[in-house]
Amino acid sequence: MTVSTVQPSLRPVTEADESFLVALYGSTRADLALLPLDPEQHDVLVRMQYRAQDQHYREQHPGASFEVVEVDGAPVGRLYVDRTDRDLRVVDISLLPEVRGRGMGTALLRRVQDEAAASGRSVSLHVASDNPAAALYARLGFRPVADLGAYRRLEWSAP
Repeated sequence: MTVSTVQPSLRPVTEADESFLVALYGSTRADLALLPLDPEQHDVLVRMQYRAQDQHYREQHPGASFEVVEVDGAPVGRLYVDRTDRDLRVVDISLLPEVRGRGMGTALLRRVQDEAAASGRSVSLHVASDNPAAALYARLGFRPVADLGAYRRLEWSAP
C-alpha cells in the first residue's frame, strides 16, 4: 500500500471494528510492553485499557463522530472529533505504526482544519508532552494554550 499517494477515507466505527481498534490502541502504548507480563496478560491489559478509554471518550463526548480511517478499504487508524458551536475537538487521532510519517495524519488534520475554517470554528486537541506528533501539530499551526502537566492543550484558528 502506497499511503503517500492515497487519500484516506473515513467511516463510522462499528462493533466489528473492536479487534482492530484494540490492536491500534496497543500500538500506541509502547509503555505497556515494558511491564513484566506474559503475552496473555499483556493482551488482557491492552483490551481493558482500550475499553476504559473508549467508555471515557463516549461519556465525555457523546455527540462526537467516531470514525475508522481506511485506505483502499483496509483500516489503518481512527479519528474521533467532537463538534461544538465554537470548536472542533480532536478527541483522538491514531494511525498504525506502518502508516505513520507518510502524510496521512496531516491530510486528516487538514480536513478538520478546513471544516473549522469554513464554519468559523477553532480546532483543539490534547497531546502528551513527549508525543512525537507534537511536531506535526506545530507544523500545522497549533499553538499551546494550556500546560496540563503530562499533557498540553493545543488550539488552531484559521488565519
